[in-house]
Amino acid sequence: MSAFGRGAKESVLEVEAVSMSEANELFKLLPGQAFPLGVSKIENGINFAIFSQHATSVALCLLLPDKGSDARSDEMMEFKLDPKLNRTGDVWHILIEDLPLSGVLYGYRVDGPQDWQQGHRFDSSFVLIDPYAKFVEGRRLFGDPNNKLSNFMGTYDFDCPSFDWGDEVNPSIPENDLVIYEMNVRAYTSDESSGLDADIRGSYRGVIEKIPHLLELGINAVELLPVFEFDEMEFQRRPNPRDHMINTWGYSTINFFAPMSRYASSGGGPINAALEFKEMVRALHNAGIEVILDVVYNHTNEGDDKYPYTTSFRGIDNKVYYMVDVNNGGRFMNFSGCGNTLNCNHPVVMELVLDSLRYWVSEYHVDGFRFDLASIFCRGTDGSPLDAPPIVRAIAKDAVLSKCKIIAEPWDCGGLYLVGSFPNWDRWAEWNGKYRDDVRRFVKGDCGMKGSFATRIAGSSDLYKVNKRKPYHSINFVIAHDGFTLYDLVSYNFKHNEENGENGNDGCNDNFSWNCGFEGETTDSHIVGLRSRQMKNFHLALMISQGTPMMLMGDEYGHTRFGNNNSYGHDTAINHFQWTKLEAKKGDHFRFFAEVIKFRRRHDIFKCENFLTMEDVTWHEDNWSNDESKFIAFTLHGEDGGNVFLAFNAHDYFVEAAIPSPPQNRQWLRVVDTNLESPNDFVSEGVAGIGSTYNLAPFSSILLQAK
Repeated sequence: MSAFGRGAKESVLEVEAVSMSEANELFKLLPGQAFPLGVSKIENGINFAIFSQHATSVALCLLLPDKGSDARSDEMMEFKLDPKLNRTGDVWHILIEDLPLSGVLYGYRVDGPQDWQQGHRFDSSFVLIDPYAKFVEGRRLFGDPNNKLSNFMGTYDFDCPSFDWGDEVNPSIPENDLVIYEMNVRAYTSDESSGLDADIRGSYRGVIEKIPHLLELGINAVELLPVFEFDEMEFQRRPNPRDHMINTWGYSTINFFAPMSRYASSGGGPINAALEFKEMVRALHNAGIEVILDVVYNHTNEGDDKYPYTTSFRGIDNKVYYMVDVNNGGRFMNFSGCGNTLNCNHPVVMELVLDSLRYWVSEYHVDGFRFDLASIFCRGTDGSPLDAPPIVRAIAKDAVLSKCKIIAEPWDCGGLYLVGSFPNWDRWAEWNGKYRDDVRRFVKGDCGMKGSFATRIAGSSDLYKVNKRKPYHSINFVIAHDGFTLYDLVSYNFKHNEENGENGNDGCNDNFSWNCGFEGETTDSHIVGLRSRQMKNFHLALMISQGTPMMLMGDEYGHTRFGNNNSYGHDTAINHFQWTKLEAKKGDHFRFFAEVIKFRRRHDIFKCENFLTMEDVTWHEDNWSNDESKFIAFTLHGEDGGNVFLAFNAHDYFVEAAIPSPPQNRQWLRVVDTNLESPNDFVSEGVAGIGSTYNLAPFSSILLQAK
């Protein structure tokens, strides 16, 4: 087993176990109690409790801090639990008096049946992380190749005083008012161009430093890619096609309670990471920005039997924590595409998920969750689809989570596609994948998409009204972390994933992209101008749509991954926010994006709580069946004549649009024309002189406001 010397933070030391008799001489051991699971302080002792239904033996392993130093002992102490004294039902527990209140590393050795055909994977040679550990210690520096084989253990801290939330003001933003910005904590400030000191680049504190950018852009919620402890070096443990990559997105959870420790500044470790995470949430809240976490409860980092990596659940009770097929040799079911599938509707696993979510709300004050591959929640313990999955209902009905935003990615890698039909109990929102595809296809000029485009920007009533949900339950997006960036969507017809090491076989093939006439980078002014218009068209469509808009970090300046649509393994400029490019785009591209976001937020006409009726919208179209038409125009009717007229032209030629008469005592003013150069592409106060027609350029859109 490996230990972690705090004096040499990254060193890995071989240790020997202290005998039980020696341990008994040092500490008073008591049976302890079964709950709460994890580590808790009880009077003079520290209580350890862990669930394992099928284990036959459990030993608690400790590494103690050396007295008078900042290092840890190299001797592993092991306390073998007596099933007669230290087991209550399926929970193993022990209370140890006079242990240090912080600085202790702990884990478990667990043994049990060796029957792989029944789904067991017990191996007592591993020291395992407690699933309820609130902090996880491992390597201190992100992506450090010198410590790629570092092991992980749980730790605790009962010395640290409670965090002072001070004057924190929770924004409590209504769902229909949200404008979500999907971002990666590390990638946001990792690049040298951020101008931050090296010790805080890529950290929670780095996010705090760059809150002014978020305010200037105008968003009011961040959706953070996974911030639970994960192993970014997982690909480098053995030779494989991806062994050159670093998992920078984080979709490979080690533990569901511990903040990612390597997002602490200066390699500060797990305790500092928790502190800095809270500081980040407090600062975002005080800036009026909510914090939504992208959470991964569908699989873990432990892989399958081909590429196993036993760190926790696999060795504690594999048959409980994962879906296994006992009729097929005890093999893992793989609905996640990542080797294993968490057994979420098992009562014990369901309670683990709920406890984790409650902890992030109560301890870290987060405002909501986006659930990765959430359709896995809709599978029973045997993998079959469920009509009323217990965990989905439990999350929706939980008292602690009652005010949280809960967002499903309503599909999985096993083909359970539930867009529009995810079980919701009137609460769950969904990533609307059909919105993404239909809007992409219309704006790039595909035939026969006008009706679908109209349905999507009107709130997707075909998907959500039938389920008694609201327009804001549709999370509208054109771009997300997974896939092309907005710039690449208009610059590449094909994915270019060669650097991923899988011969281009990874990543989605159905991107509905268009390179505007040339694949990749070009200096052709016509193509460059067309791409700029198309990005603005997409952004305008997103921000005027009924529903909740979400955009991707970097799209506000036109970030490129050079056609890589599956960049999860690149801790480089491919994923890192490029602050110099942002500065170069402040006067045009960024300005347009920020102004359109702020325009949406100022006007309730784009944020209806109910689906549009004939009184709310007039479609200036009488031939919806015309598959050749790529032009659409409509008027949204605001209160007291505050109407908005919008038109989108996806033809490759000019279209003369008929402009309806403005409401009485008002005139039409042009706010947006994506064909015009900045600053005329968006004029907040509006430009007068609109006649009865307007000549829309090819691949352009306009917004007129009645004033």
